[in-house]
This record gives sequence, structure tokens and C-alpha cells, in this order.
Amino acid sequence: MRLLLAILSALAALPAGAQSFWPEGKTAAIVLTYDDAMSSQLDVAVPQLATAGLKGTFFLSGGMAPDYMRRWREVQRAGHELGNHSLFHPCPKSILPDRPLYSTETYDVDRMLLEIAIMNSILYGIDGQEARNYSAPCSQTRVGGVDYTDALRRTGVFKHLRTGGDALNSVVADPKTLDTFKVPSWGPTDSPNGPQLIAYVERVRAAHGLGVLQFHGVGGQYLSVSADAHAKLLAHLVTHPDVWVAPFGEVMDYVVTHSR
Repeated sequence: MRLLLAILSALAALPAGAQSFWPEGKTAAIVLTYDDAMSSQLDVAVPQLATAGLKGTFFLSGGMAPDYMRRWREVQRAGHELGNHSLFHPCPKSILPDRPLYSTETYDVDRMLLEIAIMNSILYGIDGQEARNYSAPCSQTRVGGVDYTDALRRTGVFKHLRTGGDALNSVVADPKTLDTFKVPSWGPTDSPNGPQLIAYVERVRAAHGLGVLQFHGVGGQYLSVSADAHAKLLAHLVTHPDVWVAPFGEVMDYVVTHSR
């Protein structure tokens, strides 16, 4: 009787609808995403995810050598999701000034959509999947001063789109109101330690909401988090089974289905 009362009390403490939104036994959702098809993700992040028994989403951009394409195929076969991060990863000059050929200021919507479509063909050659999700390079969806989000949505090719945000504004407290073509994410760029990454998870848990992490280098390369910090994050998720950890597309499909 005491156990039953404790369970009922805990459910009553949740925000309205929170106990029924996520899959049974889950009170929040965390999505682990990784951008730019980086070797440190293959060498560090993927093995750590395998040890933890967790699945993530890797948003790939072009320029991969055949050997790396074979390795990414194995990543998908292991249960991770491969997403589209565009062919040439164009960004504003203010963010990547040393890539003038791929500055978003020089693009128009048609060129952007064409390069995204070409990247989709490359991804199809890697994993044979037709359904795909997209992550905007540098979390920017404007080219030539025009937002291409709606144009990409109208193609019907992509199901969901991940953008950017920060550690506070990327916590989605009410997933039922989320436009899954404008999904915020937190990309930690200041080499956070394990406790800082865990603190983000705990904010999401406290909100009974959704949080999407956006990683680049893991244990090396640029915008990196250390291998130790990443491992501590995964260990925390494993020891908190009330948090649903699944690939981006799976979680967003669930949000759409259960928001109707």
C-alpha cells in the first residue's frame, strides 16, 4: 500500500500530461546528435555509445573517403541513424570566414536545396535508407538572406529538421507544441565537463521534456568535448532509465504521432 501511494504521489507531482506523453516508464527524452562526419566520432563516440548500449544520430556532410563511408555504413547497421547535414556545409562568413566559396551569403535557396539533394543520394549509397532527417549547418537556415526552411519542408523529402540553441532555450518543456521542422538543440562549444553535460540532462528531467544535444568532436578535433566528459554523460543516462534515449528520427516521429 505504501509503495502504491508513493507511485501515485510521484505521478501527481508531474506537470499535466507528462506522465502519459513519453513511452511507458519514461518521464523525459534526450537525443544525442553528432555533426560533420568526424573521425573522432567514429573512434571515440561510437565505441562509447556501444559500451553504454545507447543509440544516437550522426548528421553527415560530404567529402568522405570510401573507407569512411564503409565505416558509417557499419554505424547505421549497429542501430544509429544517419542524417543529412548538407553537401558542403555552407555557413555565414561571420562563423567560417575562411570558406568564401561556401558562405551562405553567396547561396540562394535553389543551390542549397540542390546540394542537400545530392547529399541525400550519397547517404542512400551508404545505408540504403530513403526516409531522412536534416540538420542545418552552423544551425543556420538562411541563405542569401532568405530562410529555406519552408522550401525544404515543401519538398516532402525530409521528416524533421534540427536547428540550434543554448543550454536553457533548447529544453523543450512541452513537446506537444514543438514544430519538428524547427527542433532546437544545444551544441556545447566551451569544452564542458561531465557535470555540465549532466546538468543539462537534469534540466530536461526536471521539465519532463525533450533535450537534443549537438556534438562535434569527441575526444579531439574541433568544438570538442573530452572523451571523459562524453563517457560520464552516457553513464549518467544509463543509470537514469526514466530518460528515453533514442535517435533523432525515432523521437521526433513519436512526438508527431502523440501530439495529434
